[in-house]
Amino acid sequence: MRLFLTFTFLVVFLGGCSSPKTTYYTLNADPISPALAGAKNTRVMVGPVSLPEMIDQPQMVILGSDNQVQIYEYDRWAGSLKSEIGRVIASNLAKDIGTSNVWNFAQSTQTNFDYQVLLDVQNLQSKQGDSVLVDVLWTIKPALAKNQSAEKAPSQNAATKSANLMGRSLVREPVTGTGVDALVSAQTRAFVKVSQEIARSVPN
Repeated sequence: MRLFLTFTFLVVFLGGCSSPKTTYYTLNADPISPALAGAKNTRVMVGPVSLPEMIDQPQMVILGSDNQVQIYEYDRWAGSLKSEIGRVIASNLAKDIGTSNVWNFAQSTQTNFDYQVLLDVQNLQSKQGDSVLVDVLWTIKPALAKNQSAEKAPSQNAATKSANLMGRSLVREPVTGTGVDALVSAQTRAFVKVSQEIARSVPN
């Protein structure tokens, strides 16, 4: 009888000490339509994306009070955060520049494109009940024309098209609501605004 009671106590004790449930999140991005009405032929590759080591983790990294950084062990990204950011930028670039030929570097084997958008995320600060701050350096890099003759000197117009376009987007997006869901939604909106700024610089 004593052995049975001991076993029952251990079962109840271990059951009460079970780990919290892990929740997985993704940034929100609409699928790119395979055929947009009146779509342009411009082809764009988005990525690679670089992140600071501190936030390039599977767990949520949240800014607390007094500049403290908190890592939420049980709130995690469903995939790579680099891939998530590239997916959001690619999805919104497709809509903003009017082409379906936009790919996320982390999820594509495509090698033929006209422009490549390199993303260097300098900072991603997220604070619950406050705001999300996104600081991104980006470069629009034209692909080299395969049919350009090596012997022929490029024209001034061609030289302009072959030049890299660089910019910086600094976006602060308020967090509306409470909890990690509201924080992730604000992160999505912030990267959508970054995408809109990049789209204005993509050559027609």
